[in-house]
Amino acid sequence: MVAYLLRRLGQSLLAVIAMAVLVFLGVYAIGNPVDILINPEATERQRLEIMERMGLDRPLWEQFWVYFGNLLQGDFGRSFVYGESAMSVILQRLPATMELALFALVLAIVLGVPLGVIAGLKPDTVGGRSIMAGSILGFSLPNFWQGLMMILIFAVFLGWLPAGGRGQTTEFLGMRVSFLNLDGLKHMILPAINLALFKMALVIRLARAGTREVMMQDYIKFARAKGLSHRRVVLVHVLKNIMIPVVTILGLELGSMIAFAVVTETVFAWPGMGKLLIDSINRLDRPVIVAYLMLIVFLFVLINFLVDLLYSVLDPRVRLAQRGTQ
Repeated sequence: MVAYLLRRLGQSLLAVIAMAVLVFLGVYAIGNPVDILINPEATERQRLEIMERMGLDRPLWEQFWVYFGNLLQGDFGRSFVYGESAMSVILQRLPATMELALFALVLAIVLGVPLGVIAGLKPDTVGGRSIMAGSILGFSLPNFWQGLMMILIFAVFLGWLPAGGRGQTTEFLGMRVSFLNLDGLKHMILPAINLALFKMALVIRLARAGTREVMMQDYIKFARAKGLSHRRVVLVHVLKNIMIPVVTILGLELGSMIAFAVVTETVFAWPGMGKLLIDSINRLDRPVIVAYLMLIVFLFVLINFLVDLLYSVLDPRVRLAQRGTQ
């Protein structure tokens, strides 16, 4: 087990280094922030002074070594726009994105798993076919269009929910969160559902496929032969086995929810990291872009690592395979 953990940590470190190089090439080698940040009427001397202060007057290879050395020290630079640490700017928006992504993930699991199991147990019924038809829509409809339609129906026509913003927040563990008060929850419902629809469709299809496969296994037939109730067979034997692929996929999908909540946050004016990223790209605020991308890389690597550990807990065969390789 120790050898397996060390091997996974080494792979994670290589992934972070490779992404750090790609992030630099993708961000620092494109455009000139000075063209956007300073007054067009500024003199050439003022322009050079600003470039020198930002470190943009150095050759690209020298900028890379400065950038990489700062990364090793956890320094992502100062935001060109906000004038403070780029990572602190990102972390100020992190709680908003995290609570939205986690709320959406909970919705995807709580609704997707039962619907997928029902569709797997009763595949030829009207209910089972309707569930699968709905999952196809969840895959097919564009995320931004879903968001606009929800705003039009539930905010404009019906007036049940607010159209955008985060609403009232409450301090919790030193962070501002929305889920602890009614106004914040109302503002969170539409963007969370919009973010969860695609993942919910994915969970439904995974749970259905897993249920159909598990129900044909011999241990299910044996459990029925022992006289176990249908409810116990489903809750104990079926759910435990179908959750292995669901947990694996959802671990990766949580990272994608956090990383790619940009569309949802933009449509619903949710003040999270995604909206900050769009604003930073428009202003070529390189330190903030780099800090965001590297934070997402760390989150993906960490989530993948935790999913591997959880997978070994859920599936004893993984633990046996790990012992066999040591």
